[in-house]
Amino acid sequence: MNQPNATERPDPERELTAGLFLGSGTTQAYRTAMEQAHKAVTDVYLERATPYSGRSPEELEARFEESEMLPEEGQGLTATIETVAQTVVGHSVGTSHPACVAHLQCPPMIPALAAEALISATNQSLDSWDQAPAATALETRLIEELAAVFGYDGGADGVVTSGGTQSNFMGLLLARNWVLDERFDHDAQADGLPPAADSLRVLCSADAHFTARQAAAQLGLGESAIVSIPTDEQHRLSVDALDSTLAELADSDRQPFALIGTAGTTDFGSIDPLEQLGDRAREHGLWFHVDAAYGGALALSDRHREKLRGIETADSIAVDFHKLFYQPLSCGAFLLRDGDRYRYIDRNAAYLNPADAESGVVNLVSKSVQTSRRFDALKPYVAFQTLGRDGFGELIEYTLDLAAAVADRIRDAPAFELKHEPTLNAVVFRYRPPTGPSQRGDEINERIRDRLREEGTAMVARTSVDGETCLKFTLLNPRTTVADVEEILAAIERHGEALAPGGRTAKPTRGSNDR
Repeated sequence: MNQPNATERPDPERELTAGLFLGSGTTQAYRTAMEQAHKAVTDVYLERATPYSGRSPEELEARFEESEMLPEEGQGLTATIETVAQTVVGHSVGTSHPACVAHLQCPPMIPALAAEALISATNQSLDSWDQAPAATALETRLIEELAAVFGYDGGADGVVTSGGTQSNFMGLLLARNWVLDERFDHDAQADGLPPAADSLRVLCSADAHFTARQAAAQLGLGESAIVSIPTDEQHRLSVDALDSTLAELADSDRQPFALIGTAGTTDFGSIDPLEQLGDRAREHGLWFHVDAAYGGALALSDRHREKLRGIETADSIAVDFHKLFYQPLSCGAFLLRDGDRYRYIDRNAAYLNPADAESGVVNLVSKSVQTSRRFDALKPYVAFQTLGRDGFGELIEYTLDLAAAVADRIRDAPAFELKHEPTLNAVVFRYRPPTGPSQRGDEINERIRDRLREEGTAMVARTSVDGETCLKFTLLNPRTTVADVEEILAAIERHGEALAPGGRTAKPTRGSNDR
């Protein structure tokens, strides 16, 4: 059998590659594919009247069990996109729908969706300059300006990340390597953990994100290295409790080395007293990391940025763009006040960032825990250029005003119990059954959430407060109005009354795109 001559120029019209790759002669194939994908979004996803189709987990699993993931022969792109439109897009959560108010899952803004198309098509990789020259320059400049937004002076550095989980991990990774170098003259990157690491402790609020424990486990410190500090009546880390804990640790063989402040807890949106925490960190020689994945966007609001007072004292900051910055997943940032501290995770590879690299060439691979990395910095850049700081500030302020107005409605309604005063745009509350024990109320609140999803009316979250099952609105969407939320509250009350003892329990209707 004759083998093809690899030195010959491939025929762009040959069947194997025709219409599969960008290049000369493939413009129409690319345009057709993008137009069909666009049609799936606009005709199937956006035109749905409800935020979810109502399909159960069992129904979706059964549908994909019948689907062959790697067929022997392909069916072509046109048929494949049509299949995906019906089976996936049609049963995806409508994050842009005003009644999708469950999680920190934002509606992505159109400028960022346009950026996504550019990111995917150009496929730049941020692990070396020669794979992403313009992208490297843009991300470097974006990080510089973002650091300034959070009050960092010259010398700060950072990197675009996949989100808060990665950014929080990087904060504790650098803090761990720093403390072992500074206190124990030990190079953790080269030699692993010394026995003394067993005594290291990380302090954070009892309401801090679970990724603090996750990072401690992944870094070899174990979840037991996390010391949870009680919160005050506003669900913020209690400074008095922190002082007591620090005194107790000083009397033991435990060594605190990092303090995590949270700017926006998941349930309540609470912001720890960052200024006081920064003071304590300096007094006790602690690495101060602020998890601002949720609340960091307040830095763009003239009315609310004061809530972040003290964040500029943090040694490192985690920010998410795929929450209140309205960017598609995944997109975040890690900021480091003293860029020289990147030396604690520095690494050189001959084929990426050799130690003798020519002066002036920036290779970002040593600033991240990822090697191959998407050009996600383009999304916030395009959005910032489109709206500007004032435009973002208005969007953020609207959603916080909406949360305050919704809290007022809930507080005044006999059927509901408001669990806190909103700091950001999360509102936690509970439906109060007219009769029955608290345990029955937990069951009713859980079933209310399920019924809303089953009929597609709304996507609402649940959580637990003081042992009671509660409901939660996360009001990220600037298109959501008070009237929209009032409709959801009416549906909650309707289902609650039906589920209460003696109520009618008719099965909820299916969502509007029941395919």
